Amino acid sequence: MNVTPDPSTYPYFREPKPAFIRLWHWLSVLFILASLSTVIFGSTLFRMRNNISVVQEQVERKGGSITADQARSVAHEYSDKLWMLHKYIGYGIAALLLWRIILEDRVSKEKTIRARIRLVLRYPDGAEKKHFLFVQYGYMVFYGLFILMAITGLILAFEDQSWLKPVHEPAKTLHEIIQYLLYTYMIIHLAGVIRADLYKYGGIVSRMINGKG
Repeated sequence: MNVTPDPSTYPYFREPKPAFIRLWHWLSVLFILASLSTVIFGSTLFRMRNNISVVQEQVERKGGSITADQARSVAHEYSDKLWMLHKYIGYGIAALLLWRIILEDRVSKEKTIRARIRLVLRYPDGAEKKHFLFVQYGYMVFYGLFILMAITGLILAFEDQSWLKPVHEPAKTLHEIIQYLLYTYMIIHLAGVIRADLYKYGGIVSRMINGKG
């Protein structure tokens, strides 16, 4: 007779988190939030079109005179500085992605995402199995989006390279779409973690902070 294992026997939900995984996780959160902040500011407060009149107004208040074209150049400079910061943050995200790929290769084979999925596929069908597989497949989608985000971001960062110019516009469009998919995933992930921590798998957040719940 098949008996559904106790939830505590399922991997991942209750096991301690290695320090290098926790460090990668929180650095990724920090860099993604920093990237999101530059996108928000670049699209609002530092948007060039919105600041042309502000530059003109401030110069005129000081008794000076400035044309719309000159004001556009000043506003564009501040916008450029912000997007340059976004680019550097993107380099950090790409480095974190490379680090995660190396970790997946170096970590013990039974702890890789592929191994976890193969293990749980042997468990009897039930809500716990479906939940675990949903989470793991969700991670695979996240990493896939993460990889595409890094690749398209690097294409945009090296736009001066002539051999990348033909794919610049498609990369830009894809980059913008993927960023919103990643933000959506992060919101769903955060909501799911909080719900799981409060109701069924207490200690998930603690284990991701200090390694134990």
